Amino acid sequence: MSGIDVGEELGARAAQARALALLRIRSRALAVVITPAAVAVVLFAAGAQGHLGGPVWDGVRWAVLGVAVVVLLVAAAVAVAIARARPAVSPTVPVAEEGAPDLYRLVRDLADRLGVPAPAAIALTPDCDSWLEDRTHRSGKSRTTAEARNTAPVLVIGSPFLWWMRVAELRAVLAPVVAGTDSSAHPDIAAARRFVRGLDAAVADGAAPGRGALRAVPAAFTGWVARLLLRACREHAAEMERCVAATASMRAQGVDYALRIAAQEQVGLAYAGWDRLLTRVALPAWRMGRWPSRLDAGVVSALTELSRRDRLADGFTSRLGERPACDLLEEPGIADEATSLLAARLFHGGPAESGPDWAPVDWQQYPDEVVDRKWRTEAARLHRVLDAMGVPPASLADPAVPTLARVMEHLAGPGGPGEELAAGIGAAVARDDAQAPAPGPAQQTASAAGADPLDLWGPDPLPLFPLQPPRTGTELLADHVAAMVCCAAVDTAGAAPGLDWLDGPALLVDGERRADLAVPVLSLVEDGDPDPLRSWLAEVGVRSDKPVRLV
Repeated sequence: MSGIDVGEELGARAAQARALALLRIRSRALAVVITPAAVAVVLFAAGAQGHLGGPVWDGVRWAVLGVAVVVLLVAAAVAVAIARARPAVSPTVPVAEEGAPDLYRLVRDLADRLGVPAPAAIALTPDCDSWLEDRTHRSGKSRTTAEARNTAPVLVIGSPFLWWMRVAELRAVLAPVVAGTDSSAHPDIAAARRFVRGLDAAVADGAAPGRGALRAVPAAFTGWVARLLLRACREHAAEMERCVAATASMRAQGVDYALRIAAQEQVGLAYAGWDRLLTRVALPAWRMGRWPSRLDAGVVSALTELSRRDRLADGFTSRLGERPACDLLEEPGIADEATSLLAARLFHGGPAESGPDWAPVDWQQYPDEVVDRKWRTEAARLHRVLDAMGVPPASLADPAVPTLARVMEHLAGPGGPGEELAAGIGAAVARDDAQAPAPGPAQQTASAAGADPLDLWGPDPLPLFPLQPPRTGTELLADHVAAMVCCAAVDTAGAAPGLDWLDGPALLVDGERRADLAVPVLSLVEDGDPDPLRSWLAEVGVRSDKPVRLV
């Protein structure tokens, strides 16, 4: 037996030992519950045999019986509440086998090579991670015979991996994940996981708002009991999962191990590109009521641009000649659209379906539909705030039209007017956000037939994972002034809106991106110094006294 086999066996035994420790905690809790009933049985049996007689012992027997009945009833109610609690399920886009036969074949071949059960299904998530998820817990629903037999977990794959990685790289990355199905099939580990997940769901249900007093008190008590048990389970559950992961990693070392080391570099690169794409490119579009419908395809462009700029990423684009993993899907465009919409809902809180105020946008339309519209919307908001503050028009400009000169003269004036303007901008943004349409009801989309992906997550409000903390008034003011400058450049100097895959909205002058606008804008906003911005405007050929078209 090799060292890997020995380590794998030891890890499996350690995981099983921790699972048994969790089940013993459940057994001890049951023992505590039935102890009063057992004592009552002993007392009544002793009385029937002529022992422990007299009125005192009769009173003790009936008192203990009453306590036992109350404890059993309360325990039964708690047990039913825990059993009925719905564990949260990660929001994903299901991938049917008929829609990705090659991907299912790759995963099953991988499971055969590893000697483990194949996952029950495959789903995509808009994140740079992959994991196995147990979805056999069905609250309040009877499971069919087929569902009872198929207890294998669902394989959740990060959608950016499919578009950026090659087929061989994806297989190498998924090997340790798929290897975890062996531990999931172990009855003790599966039972321990269901126990912990049920407790976690009960805690979440107990903390959920919106219940009346009649339901809130029992739910809070159930949550308190579940928290006590979870506290006792915490160490064993963490160690069990660590042992399961170590065992799966050891088992997967015999499959594409050398390639997996190289593929892990692609995982880190994909995460960096995905984060930049969401925060710099997708977020401005979401705020404008548009959701990019090809985010996964965009991550390839973002990472290609990163490879071009970063010498550390040299050579990564040479892989692009190999077969991409997204070719394993029959219709990758539909899957990309579904995961893109899910990403917008998770990270921004957008509605469940498209509409006039929530429309898809492709990358060719992004500069006009998002960038130009964003600049002009922010410039219009800036002038509305100036109007509300009673700021006069620029001295050398037409008072009837909005100009950049008005903004610059006001911010360069005495008394630090930037703070008041920043507060006004912050209040205006808050009002506009409050008036934005709330996320609509979950409905079936053309890209994902079936239930809404967020149905099983829980009552948490959207967005579930905000990408950025709230911006300060100064940051908002700087963005609005920069937008006003960009509008003036487009209207008076022949510039154009553009898209930078790593930095989002970009100003193109003579076809080249100008990335040096932030410093002179900050000098004006924070220090009241207009000279750096005036020099920049003169270099680009922007007329600050000319009117700017707003939305």
